[in-house]
Amino acid sequence: MQKSTNSDTSVETLSSTRQGTGAVQMRIKNANSHHDRLSQSKSMILTDVGKVTEPMVEKEGYLQKAKIADGGKKLRKNWSTSWIVLSSRKIEFFKESKQQALSNMKTGHKPESVDLCGAHIEWAKEKSSRKNVFQITTVSGNEFLLQSDIDFIILDWFHAIKNAIDRLPKDPDCPPRNMDLFKIQRSSSTELLSHYDSDIKEQKPEHRKSLMFRLHHSASDTSDKNRVKSRLKKFITRRPSLKTLQEKGLIKDQIFGSHLHTVCERENSTVPRFVKQCIEAVEKRGLDVDGIYRVSGNLATIQKLRFIVNQEEQLNLDDSQWEDIHVVTGALKMFFRELPEPLFPYSFFERFLEAIKKQDNNIRIQTMKSLIQQLPPPNRDTMKVLFGHLTKIVAKASKNLMSTQSLGIVFGPTLLRSENETGNMAIHMVYQNQIAELMLSEYNKIFGLQED
Repeated sequence: MQKSTNSDTSVETLSSTRQGTGAVQMRIKNANSHHDRLSQSKSMILTDVGKVTEPMVEKEGYLQKAKIADGGKKLRKNWSTSWIVLSSRKIEFFKESKQQALSNMKTGHKPESVDLCGAHIEWAKEKSSRKNVFQITTVSGNEFLLQSDIDFIILDWFHAIKNAIDRLPKDPDCPPRNMDLFKIQRSSSTELLSHYDSDIKEQKPEHRKSLMFRLHHSASDTSDKNRVKSRLKKFITRRPSLKTLQEKGLIKDQIFGSHLHTVCERENSTVPRFVKQCIEAVEKRGLDVDGIYRVSGNLATIQKLRFIVNQEEQLNLDDSQWEDIHVVTGALKMFFRELPEPLFPYSFFERFLEAIKKQDNNIRIQTMKSLIQQLPPPNRDTMKVLFGHLTKIVAKASKNLMSTQSLGIVFGPTLLRSENETGNMAIHMVYQNQIAELMLSEYNKIFGLQED
C-alpha cells in the first residue's frame, strides 16, 4: 500500500486477486474545500484483457469556462459555469449540475471533451478583464479559458491540469512527436516546417493536406498581421497634424461640428451662411407643411447635404435632390445639435434657468432680454434670426400644426443644455422647453423690436 502525500484525510484500499486477469484499485479523497468535498477518484484498471472500463478521475468541480477558438477559428467569448472533470489525459465539460453530470457519466452521455495530449496551458491575464484566468490550447486548435475568483481553487486546477499534460508524453499512446506538431501549429517559422517535413510525409495524404493547410494559413496570417502592424506604426509616427493638413488644403475647415464663432469669423459674418440658406428655403416652401421641424427627413439624404456643406461645394437648396423640406429642416437641427457649445453658451445656462423661474412675467422678460444682450454677437444675432424665423412658423400653426409649445419641445434641448449633465436632466428639459417658448411668444420684447 502506498502512503498518501496529500494533507487531506484519505483512506486507500487495495484488493487484488491472483486468479483473474484484472485488479481493482479505489481511492476516496475527502477535500477541506466545500468546492471539492465530493471530489473522488476511481479507476478500474482492467476487467478484461485490453479493456479500460472507466478512466481515472483526478479532479472535478465547478469553474467558469469560455471557448474562444474552435479548430483555429476564433469564437466570441461567452462565459458559463461548467462542472469540469479532469482525468489522466482529457478534460470533460458538463453544462448540468454536479448530480446530473455524474448521472450522465454513468449512463454514457458524452460531454464536450478536450484531449490534453500535446496541449499547452498558460496564464492568460490579457485575454479577459476577469482575474485568475488561464488558457488551454489543444493540438487541434481549440482554445479554452478557465477562471475562478477564488485564488487557491484556480491555482489547484492549473497545477493539476499542467501535471496531467506533463505526464502524457511518457504514455506510449501519446508520443513526444505530438508535442512537436503542436509547436509547429503555433509557430510561423518556415524553418520548423522543413525540420518536420519527414514526419508530415509519413502521414496519410488527407491528414498531410489538412496539416499543411493549417501550417501555411497560420504562417501567412502571422506574416500579414506583422506587416500591417509595421505599416500602421510608421504611419502613426509620421502622420501630419490636423493643423498641417488644413494649412495644405488637404482637410478643409468644417461647418458642422465647428464652434459658432469660428464659422462666423471664417465667413466674416455673425450668422452662418448655411443657417440663412436653410431658413430661406423653409420660408419659401415649408411654412404650410404639416409637422415642419417635427417630422424627420431621410437621414442618408441629410448626411449627404452635411457632406456637401462641409466640403464647401456650391449649395443650391432649390435643387430637386433637396425637394423634401424635412431634409433641410433636419440638416439645420443637426447643425445646431453638433455645435461644440450650444447656441445658448454653457456659461449662461444657469442664468437662463434662473430667469425662467421668476414668477413675474415682466421681470422674466426683462431678465431674458438682458441676458440676450450680453451674449457674443454670433450667438445673439443667430438666435435673433432663428427665433424670428420660428415666429413665422407659429403664425401658420393652423396649417402646419406647429404651436409655440411644439417648437419649444423640438428646439429647447437642442439650443440649450448643461455642460455637465446631472440627475436633473428631466427638470432641465422642462425649463429648456419653457425658455424656447418664451423666446417665441415674447420675441419682439426680448429682442428689442417692441417697447415694454
